[in-house]
Amino acid sequence: MIKGLRTVAYPVADLAAAKAWYSKVFDTAPYFDQPFYVGFNIGGFELGLIPDGKPGKTGSMVYWGVDDIAAEVERIVALGATLHGAIQDVGENIKTVELADPFGNLLCLIDNPHFDVKAVR
Repeated sequence: MIKGLRTVAYPVADLAAAKAWYSKVFDTAPYFDQPFYVGFNIGGFELGLIPDGKPGKTGSMVYWGVDDIAAEVERIVALGATLHGAIQDVGENIKTVELADPFGNLLCLIDNPHFDVKAVR
C-alpha cells in the first residue's frame, strides 16, 4: 500500500550551494548533513540533496504545498529560481507552478485548498 510522499531527492552538482539555497527556500537548516547526502525535514516530508548528480527537468515532478502560490513564486524567484511555466489554475481552485532551481531541477509548487493534512500517514 502506497502511503504518500515521503522523500524527494534532487541530484546537484554543487552540494554546498544547493544546501544553502534550499535552506533559504524552505527557511530551515538540514537535519542530516553529510558529504554524501543532505536531508531536510519539510513539513514532515524529506527533501534530499544528492551530490555529483545530474540534475534535469524531465522525469518525476514533485509538488510542494503552499498557501499563497504567487507570493512563494515571487520569493523563490528572488532567491535565484526561474519560472519554468506560469501559475496554472488546474480546476477547483487548485493552482500549480513549475520553477527551475539554480541547479537544473524542477521545483514545483501546489496551492490546493482541498488537501487534508489529517489524511497524511
